[in-house]
Amino acid sequence: MKTGSKFYFILIILFSCGKDNQFDIQGHRGVRGLMPENSIQGFIKSIDIGVTTIELDVVISRDFKVVVSHEPWISSIICLDSLGLKISDDFNKLNIYKINYDQIKKYDCGSLKNPNFLLQEKIFANKPLLKEVIYEVEKYVEKNDLRTPNYNIEIKSHKEGDDIFHPHFEKFSDLVYSEIIKLLPIERFNIQSFDFRVLKYFNKKYPKIKLSVLVDNNYNPKKNLNDLGFVPYIFSPNFRKLNILDIKYMKSKKIKIIPWTVNSYNDITQVLKLNVDGIISDYPERVINTIE
Repeated sequence: MKTGSKFYFILIILFSCGKDNQFDIQGHRGVRGLMPENSIQGFIKSIDIGVTTIELDVVISRDFKVVVSHEPWISSIICLDSLGLKISDDFNKLNIYKINYDQIKKYDCGSLKNPNFLLQEKIFANKPLLKEVIYEVEKYVEKNDLRTPNYNIEIKSHKEGDDIFHPHFEKFSDLVYSEIIKLLPIERFNIQSFDFRVLKYFNKKYPKIKLSVLVDNNYNPKKNLNDLGFVPYIFSPNFRKLNILDIKYMKSKKIKIIPWTVNSYNDITQVLKLNVDGIISDYPERVINTIE
């Protein structure tokens, strides 16, 4: 990067970071571009890379354990059974909410390798519990004298999935909150969701928890905030939806803007120019390389 460009990006970081004076580099599902998603190995790798926040997804097992997984089922795209054999693509048969965790953890969701991420390492990786992830990450950073990360925890729920793929949103939220609050101080995590019911519930019952609004095709900041009924800590849209006017509007309300999922060097460069407060990426090392 040319000296002038590098100086420009440094200025962006200094003036767009918000009150904590830190641009937020979030590793999406750990570091999905390089390691199996939502795996302990991936989260550790993201720490080594230098993320400031670990982004992950949680679902609920039959025995009400908080499991780290993007889908509420065991996906045939990325998982094998305990014998290393391919599994059914019938997600109803492998619905995590209908399986106890002692069975869920036997599936290998790393050796098959995600076909969309050619640089991803092939290693055995199971679906860990949220408490295991936090324990292992915290132990790793303490042992290696590294900066402690924050956690961006997504509750994967929607109305059509209530009592089918997950508990009703209220119970789902309570299970997640009860797990996290035993492990982390409130300043080191936030809850995010596309499900506005979850965000409204947290805002009412656990008002001290930082909340992030996820939006995609329903992107419309003014309407989104009106539907939500309160001002969130973070607004997190698909990066392709962003524009300068909406960013100015949200910043006028002291809302952080952290778009997802920004992966190519060109997209990262363009998004940085928009004066956002952070970036969620499958390749957080690319964000760091671009900034440096």
